[in-house]
This record gives sequence, structure tokens and C-alpha cells, in this order.
Amino acid sequence: MSIFTDLISTVFERSYRRAKGPDRDSRSLTELASALLGSHGEVSGTSLAHTILDRFAVLDEEGKRAFFSFMTHDLDINPDRVRSTLQDYQNSPSKKTWKAFAAASEPARQELARRLNQVPGATGQLVSLRRDLLRLMRDNPDLEPLDEDFRHLFASWFNRGFLVLRPIDWDTPASILEKIIAYEAVHAIDSWDDLRRRLAPADRRCYGFFHPSMPGEPLIFVEVALTRGVPGSIQALLADGRKTIEAEEADTAVFYSISNCQAGLAGISFGNSLIKQVVADLSRDHGNLSTFVTLSPIPGLNRWLSNMEPGFAERWDNRVLAAHYLLEAKRSDGMPYDPVARFHLGNGARVHAVHNNADTSLNGMKQSNGTMVNYLYDLDQISRNHEKFAGSRTVVSSPEVQQLSASIKTSSLGA
Repeated sequence: MSIFTDLISTVFERSYRRAKGPDRDSRSLTELASALLGSHGEVSGTSLAHTILDRFAVLDEEGKRAFFSFMTHDLDINPDRVRSTLQDYQNSPSKKTWKAFAAASEPARQELARRLNQVPGATGQLVSLRRDLLRLMRDNPDLEPLDEDFRHLFASWFNRGFLVLRPIDWDTPASILEKIIAYEAVHAIDSWDDLRRRLAPADRRCYGFFHPSMPGEPLIFVEVALTRGVPGSIQALLADGRKTIEAEEADTAVFYSISNCQAGLAGISFGNSLIKQVVADLSRDHGNLSTFVTLSPIPGLNRWLSNMEPGFAERWDNRVLAAHYLLEAKRSDGMPYDPVARFHLGNGARVHAVHNNADTSLNGMKQSNGTMVNYLYDLDQISRNHEKFAGSRTVVSSPEVQQLSASIKTSSLGA
């Protein structure tokens, strides 16, 4: 997939750019966008789309904000037209009246994004464009409707059916390996030697999702250790000089790091599909594996403890605090307070075990005093666990974790 796609994309891209020549169009960016929306010719539309994307890429912050404002407000729906076409459909339901209502209900900025996406390489450029939008939205909340349109489009463009799962190993092209180092978001990769320790040994695996339109850019990747037994320390798992084992000797697959790579795809979920696909592939390729767990951080623990009554944390062991936090700390909507817990529990995993002194890095101590958690993916229970969590917010956990949590009396809780 990747070699052929890269070759074809490169040939068309270079041919197009040679034919296109320098940008001598004197129209403004908003005028070009309006012209693209009115274009019916494929060649002229492609030329306009390229020019718009190239110009946007070199805009300063104010220029980008102005273009986003144009897309949000000038290319919005017409409420009167929406109401009128809806009334027509209610009065006389038909293909014609439905099409009129559907057209009125979709803002022109969605069609602009689709037309921009018709040129080679545009998908990645639009992902970068949304990254800029998300940054500017912090001070410009009026741009939020535009982001909802991008989320809607990206949810379709990056549907699981279009994604390709690829193993990432020491033979993967260096351009991608460099990005793995840069995008690692859980346990920093300090050097090429550190990366080699995670990819080259027989008991290590890494997998990433790629999109055909962005073949050189991982969307998300997961690092996996094949072990004997369930580990309770990330330092031991990643230690230089550790004793390696053959894949056939392992009985456990440990997902110890999952990293999203594209800030412009925030809110588009890949992790659920990635873990389930990797579990399926590992189960198929290594029949000796019987246990699938994570070794996960607990990023919200110390933040939660900071809101408790003075002296609360000092009365309990870190494992007890972590167990109680994972099972009982909830947001106002009933979902777990911890973001990593929400992710894995939503996937159908259960809280399996908590470990003291499991991540003694500066970040691990800052987040959770070094405590980490295993989430267990029991293939026979994933669907049932997911239904319990989705339906009643039930946090499924092992008896050991339940017993640890029960050490803290509800009456002891502070604010």
C-alpha cells in the first residue's frame, strides 16, 4: 500500500506543480475560496484549491484567524432558508424537498473543505489547518461551529474502514521512526538507542494506524511488550540491559504506551479500534498469549487529591488512594475523573491491579506519586464490560482493587 501510494501521489504532485507554475493570482484568499465554491471545472478547481492551501500555510496568526472567521460567518447556513425548506419537506415529503432541506442545512464551508481536499496532499494540510483552528479557538469561541464541521468531515474521512494498521519496527523508514520519537506522549524516547530497545527485540512490538492520503504520517501508535506475567513497573519494562525473551515464551501482551500523533485530529477516536485490532492480530499470530493488559499512568490522581481535605492523602497508602480514585472519583456526568480510565473502561477493559513505585520518572511522580494501573482486556468480557460502563457507568474491577478501595470510608472524603 505505502510504496505504491507514495509513488503515485508523488508523480501526480510533481506533475501538477510543474504545470501550475508560480502563484500570480491577485485575488484575496476569501475571493479564491468563493471562486472555488463556484467552480465547475476539475482543473480550475484543483488549481484554486492548491493556491488556497499554499497561501494559508504561510499566513500569520491574524491572517489565519481572519480566514477562519470568513469560513465561520460568511459560509454559514441561512436559517430562513433552512426553516423554509424544512416546512416544504413537512408539507410534501419527497426526494426533491428532502434534497433542498439537506442542502440548506449544510453550511458552504463543508463543501469548501471537500473541494480543498481534492488535491494530492490536501488531507494532511487540512489536518494541520484544524490544528491552527483549535489553537485560535481558545481566544475565539465564535469559531466553534467551524470546528464542528471539521470534526464531522474528519469522522468520515478517517473512518476505520480507510485506516491501515502497519507494524513499526527497526526496519521502518527513518522518516517515520523520527516521528515516533517526536510523537511519543507517555514515556519519552530519549535517543535512537532507546527507540531500538522498544522496537528491535523479539519481545517488543509497535503498531500504528495510517491513512492512505497521509502514508508517511502515523495517526496513532501503540507500543507493546511481550512478557511472562503482568508487569508492575515501567522502568523495569524499559530498562537498558534487561533480559529479553522469545515471543513464544511470553504469555502476556502489555500495552504500555498509546500516543495520538496529529493535534488536528483531536476528538477523532482511533484508540478503541487500534487496541482491538492489535489484540486480534497478536492472538492470531501468537497463540501462547493468554493475557492482554496495559501498564497505564494515572494522570489525574494527584490533581484529585489536591482537592481533598488537608491530611487526607497522608492517611493512606498510594495503592489504596489510586484504587479508590479509579473506582469512585467521578465527574458531574458520572464518568470517571481520570481520562485514561475513561478511555480503557469505555473500550471494555477492567481495572485489574495498581502498583506503587511503578513510574519513578519526574512526570510519573508529579501525576500519581509513581503509581500505575493495569487495565485488563479479557476477550470474553470486553463487550459485557463495555455495555455496563456505557449503560450505567459501572467501573468493572478485580476483587483485589475493590478491596483496596473499600479501605477508605466514604465519610472520610473531603470536598
